Amino acid sequence: MITERVARLLPAIAWVAGLGCVAYALLFGGYLVMVLGLAAIYAIFVSGLNFFMGYTGQVSFGQNAFAAIGGYTSAILTTAFDWGVFPAMALGLIAAAVLAAVVGAATLRLRGHYLAMATLALGMIVQEIAVQWDSVTKGYMGIAAIPALGAWGVELPSERWQLVSLLLALALCLWVAGRLKHSRLGHALAAIAGSEDAARALGIDVARYKLIAFVIAAVYAAFAGSMFVHFVGFVSPEVFGLHMVILGFTMLYVGGIGTVVGPLVGALIISLLPETFRGFKEYQDLAYGVALILILIYAPKGLASLSQWWASGGSGSKR
Repeated sequence: MITERVARLLPAIAWVAGLGCVAYALLFGGYLVMVLGLAAIYAIFVSGLNFFMGYTGQVSFGQNAFAAIGGYTSAILTTAFDWGVFPAMALGLIAAAVLAAVVGAATLRLRGHYLAMATLALGMIVQEIAVQWDSVTKGYMGIAAIPALGAWGVELPSERWQLVSLLLALALCLWVAGRLKHSRLGHALAAIAGSEDAARALGIDVARYKLIAFVIAAVYAAFAGSMFVHFVGFVSPEVFGLHMVILGFTMLYVGGIGTVVGPLVGALIISLLPETFRGFKEYQDLAYGVALILILIYAPKGLASLSQWWASGGSGSKR
């Protein structure tokens, strides 16, 4: 059937379109480099969120807390103490992992909206610390002149090279996520997502595996936060506010929760849609909202699963 042939071609078409955008940005530079760079950073952030929500079936509104820890650690150490980018980033990842292990050990005993509220409080607390501890974070004034991505004291010469490094980092993060999903750990997390009681009956240490997933998600978020501050060169508390969580959720559900490439697809679409509708001027937000609603209606499992939906003639089950 024609629809089946088109469905098979959809992934290839999507990859060609994405690579075309990257090639155009690398050749001609401009504003698109910044848009794609931020999309890559958010794809890393959402990959961590997907690991905890999509693979494990849990809810977290506190991913921005770990992104803030990674971002501020890199910003403070590189500007105030002349650390290199990689050592500062590594310490940020370690700090986020330790905090996630401590907080997760206490909060992951909760379920449902109780867990959601606990993680939301974590994000709000970390953001408030960033605001009030102005002797270190400089509050709403923010930290500027953060060194660009680079190594051994040498910064990457242009935003195009930074975009290449971000894409390589994203590819590594997606590869790791894919390997973990199909590993023994991933199968255990899938069992927990299906039913915690059934997983526990099978001998799976539910608390331990949930904590592992929470820590991995925190490391992804901290890595994204660190990459953000070095790419943009500035950080302030509002960068890691609640809007980051909302944007991450939108990207995850639009791209496809529980899929490896879903975070990439969602981050790219949500980053490019506002630019696509910029010509609508005062109706830009309306057009953007309508587009999101149509995506969720016709691709309820995310754009990453659109090819399967099309092949079935649109009769796939909705969430």
